[in-house]
Amino acid sequence: MSGVRTTLLSDGPSDRALLPILRWLLIECGVRKAIHPQWADLRQLRQPPRDMAERIHKTIELYPCELLFIHRDAERDPAAKRREEIQEAVERAFGEGAVNPPAICVIPVRMMEAWLLFDRACIRQAAGNRSERQTLELPPLSRLEALPDPKELLHQLLREASGLSGRRRRQFDTDRAVHRLADLIEDFSPLRALNAFRSLEEDVHSLTQLARWDIPDQ
Repeated sequence: MSGVRTTLLSDGPSDRALLPILRWLLIECGVRKAIHPQWADLRQLRQPPRDMAERIHKTIELYPCELLFIHRDAERDPAAKRREEIQEAVERAFGEGAVNPPAICVIPVRMMEAWLLFDRACIRQAAGNRSERQTLELPPLSRLEALPDPKELLHQLLREASGLSGRRRRQFDTDRAVHRLADLIEDFSPLRALNAFRSLEEDVHSLTQLARWDIPDQ
């Protein structure tokens, strides 16, 4: 297969919403080859690995790629601590002298959903209701990294944007709407106001320059 295969190993299935963000970053950082993203689903294994190093090793075995993204939410710990944990797990998983794809840490502060809380129009569209009658109060970009529970806030906004009420509102599939929202957003550049996102973009840019993925497939 020509192009660049990328694999995302994440905390859980909801984090597949990171895939459109990562693809956007690769293109912004100059990748001109076809991008083939995949999410590492280890849940169906008879004995899913729990240790981070084992999960990384199994991911590379089942989802071979040219670039591995490893996601962990920072939650209440400093991002630097999460990065250190991931880097140590990568070293244990790959072993000395092994040939493996480069790995990039994806560490949103708190939770991934914070990176989807900035496009009011797309939130309405993802909720299936473009009407502007529902007032959606989005937090300022400068506060996204300080939100205590961005996942709950995003789900709440999607339910509000749906315009549904009663039983239909309670049955509204917020997880599906989150994935649709990530697909609908075409420009993630506002997130450059966030330290964690800028750090990720710098890592992606450094790697893509070394890999020379700026040359299109013939």
